[in-house]
Amino acid sequence: MPRFSVIVPAYKVQAYLHECLESVLSQSYTDLELIAVDDGSPDACGDIIDEFAARDPRVRALHLPENAGLGPARNAGLAQATGDYLLFLDSDDTLTPEALRAIADRLKDTGEPDVLVYDYATAFWTGETERHRFAGQLTERGPAPFRLEDRPGLLRVLMVAWNKAYRRDFVESTGLTFPPGYYEDTPWTYPALMTAGSIATLDRVCVHYRRRRGGNILSTTSRRHFDVLDQYDRVFAFIDRRPELAHWRPVLFRRMVDHLTTVFTRPDRLPRGARGEFLRRARAHYRRYRTPGAPVPLRSRLRHGLVHLGLHRTYRVLQAAMALRRRTSGVVAKLARALKAACLQAHYRIQLRLPLRADRAVFAAYWGRGHGCNPGALESALRALAPQMRTAWIARPEHRHDIPPGPRPLRPGTAAYWTALARSKYLVNNVNFDRRLVKRPGQVFVQTQHGTPLKHMGLDLQERPAAARDMDFAELLRGVDKWDYVLSANRHTTLTWERVYPGGYTTLEYGYPRNDVFQRATAEDVARLREELGIPRDTVAILYAPTHRDYRRTQHAALDLERFLDRLGPRFVILARAHYWQPAAAPIADGRVIDVSGHPSVESLCLASDALVTDYSSIMFDYAGLDRPIVVHAEDWEAYEAARGTYFDVRAFPPGAVARSEDELIDIFATGHWRGSRSAQLRAAFRERFCPHDDGRAAERVVRRVVLGETDVPPVVPLAERRPVPSVAATHPRPALATVPQPSGPRVTSH
Repeated sequence: MPRFSVIVPAYKVQAYLHECLESVLSQSYTDLELIAVDDGSPDACGDIIDEFAARDPRVRALHLPENAGLGPARNAGLAQATGDYLLFLDSDDTLTPEALRAIADRLKDTGEPDVLVYDYATAFWTGETERHRFAGQLTERGPAPFRLEDRPGLLRVLMVAWNKAYRRDFVESTGLTFPPGYYEDTPWTYPALMTAGSIATLDRVCVHYRRRRGGNILSTTSRRHFDVLDQYDRVFAFIDRRPELAHWRPVLFRRMVDHLTTVFTRPDRLPRGARGEFLRRARAHYRRYRTPGAPVPLRSRLRHGLVHLGLHRTYRVLQAAMALRRRTSGVVAKLARALKAACLQAHYRIQLRLPLRADRAVFAAYWGRGHGCNPGALESALRALAPQMRTAWIARPEHRHDIPPGPRPLRPGTAAYWTALARSKYLVNNVNFDRRLVKRPGQVFVQTQHGTPLKHMGLDLQERPAAARDMDFAELLRGVDKWDYVLSANRHTTLTWERVYPGGYTTLEYGYPRNDVFQRATAEDVARLREELGIPRDTVAILYAPTHRDYRRTQHAALDLERFLDRLGPRFVILARAHYWQPAAAPIADGRVIDVSGHPSVESLCLASDALVTDYSSIMFDYAGLDRPIVVHAEDWEAYEAARGTYFDVRAFPPGAVARSEDELIDIFATGHWRGSRSAQLRAAFRERFCPHDDGRAAERVVRRVVLGETDVPPVVPLAERRPVPSVAATHPRPALATVPQPSGPRVTSH
């Protein structure tokens, strides 16, 4: 008995069928049967199916004597299926590589649910691919499996059969079959989700839904769109036969009305002469199935009123009036914005003609976030070493509270903001300023950057379009031409920046100012930070800081934090730090997972922790300066490297132990290998290569060179003479942690 039965009905798709079937048979997960149904197709579909069946015993060819439609063709495949799980695939769509492997793993991890919902992406005929806009409903956070009552938002995901895997025993016991006619998925998917005793989700694109140039069958104008009315009759009849599902009637009523109005308002569906008839029948359905208890959003009330009252012409008049109002309001708002922008730019041009202020410096970080990173450390050092200087900090309103006393807060886009950019002598940022910035003669732009590069950056992203997205490389180089100084922490960074950001700037290989605090903090500072974060005494605090995945739209932690802590015992807690592009909070596990995603200072989090667990984040280079244990969780290295590109294999030259799976990671901590002698040796070699200048005086060197004009800057303290503040766990006796239970699974070796 195979694990999967993949059912593919085919009708007049000879140009796409080969690619569809090949996408199934080429999967690395091979425990499947492919049931291809020739639905009386007049083209070569039947011959193509027979050719595949002749060369692969997993293919079962079915030929229907005449065209029966998608629903009956799927039913014919259902009758022949023997797999544990049923999957449906339309014959012009394809499975993505490794999709079945991911589905099989998720089914196993979630205890064999009745239904697994996975994501899809629309593949347009132009070559573009767009992921489903409700992908957030498929997040894997929270308990799994679950029932539909626990996550009713799942009904917002497209109600089709081909983005789900169904346990065959569940389908047979429920008596699910596909009806004839258009919209055949409706009486299948709603009953399946409502009756499923267990549902799970997979946050992964498993299907590419092809959008052909001529559109799909539902884009054709035909009276067959009246079938949608019959399909909802079947849905409500199913509920009537099952009183325990009565609480879903209000939700389904609202979904039905939304669906009917979509069919009515789409210009390419109903013949012109049939629109009034459709609306009359829709009104009868509205009255027949109307159920109180389903609140209608304000934006949908007009559409619901259309069906309720059947006011075809009135609706058209109101729709035209509302469209006119929207266009008029949009034009007025657009003109107001344009006028404001023009006034601000005129103000900026005037300020550009006024003298520079040699005692002014303006700072920013991360596109208007709060005081921090290298610019934050430089701003503090500038006020200490050159008290005559007046500083300002650009921050969006929601980050204004993060600015300490001293610098003047500036809101982006205001007149004061443009004045500061026009007249301050020093401009400091770890990204670029507004592209409309005019770099004046005499102004000094210090580009601090914000990390040592492991992943590809700058011009190297020209070879990585998935990671580059819509990056304008010409605009990037125009920004580089405004830089006067670029900071670097090590030789690797210097060589990389000068190649991927070519320009006439001067590189200051002085170390990163944000890391100065690691050499200056005291044990009292560490104790205070741990208390502020709520870290219990006598526990080992692990900072978990994964990076962004370019190949995923919905970001989630690759590590099951609850399982990780359960296996290690009560002596460990986790500080969970999401990437700044992904601000979602981490899951909470009995208070032992502390979400620090919104904390303004990652340096403080490093100081408060006892060890770092990361994947490919540049935080590992900064953390190495603390000389505290680092563990790299490289579970998806191949996928990450393929999507983003990297400058070296961190598994071959790591800052500590490397785990290639969650069990290996648990084992590293359970055995104490995370802070063993081999891990210390790896960290020492890593520090020597990437932390040669992070001695606590990087900011001072930059200020003295750039602002005070000194060429003889403070020398670098050798690595052997540095004494970064130790972690709390470093003072714990080793035997105290030896009682942690060891998990099963392979033990990681030194890398």
